[in-house]
Amino acid sequence: MIARTGAGPLRRLVVLRHAKSAWPDGVPDHERPLAPRGRRDAPAAGRSLAAADCLPDLVLCSTAVRARQTWDLVAAQWGTPPPVRLDPRLYGAGAAHLLEAVREVADPVRTLLLVGHNPGLAELVLALAGDGLDDTLEHVRIKFPTSAVAILAWHGNAWRDLAPGAALLTDVTVPRGRRPDDTP
Repeated sequence: MIARTGAGPLRRLVVLRHAKSAWPDGVPDHERPLAPRGRRDAPAAGRSLAAADCLPDLVLCSTAVRARQTWDLVAAQWGTPPPVRLDPRLYGAGAAHLLEAVREVADPVRTLLLVGHNPGLAELVLALAGDGLDDTLEHVRIKFPTSAVAILAWHGNAWRDLAPGAALLTDVTVPRGRRPDDTP
């Protein structure tokens, strides 16, 4: 149960760090693709969000290849993926710039998925979370690895009103896909 700490409807910000990327020689950072592990883990993140009944109304995604590939594999796990906005400002952005992009989202959106990069994503989660369930905050402070998913909940009439400390960090997971040789 989410404590009602503000006015307005329940909103959720789902923060997803891109899946594990490869480091091919001579490829610029922005163009790095997913590694085999990333191609396994990203669909697991999509399944995890569906199982948690946390499908977004809108997605903001970095333009980096690894972020876009992560989103494509996540979205493939859902019947009808939501609209996605590729935003070049999210690549390498810190918490303040990420929050700026989130605050531009239209009011009808209740669940927003943000796909991007560290350290900015972890900084954003820690800045927005006034509190966390169980040990979620400690998990993010220690490490927010590739494919990590953080779910922040808050009550508000508009995304532009989301402020540091206003949200409750309800869940942090790191979905992992199976290798083909793994046994169930």
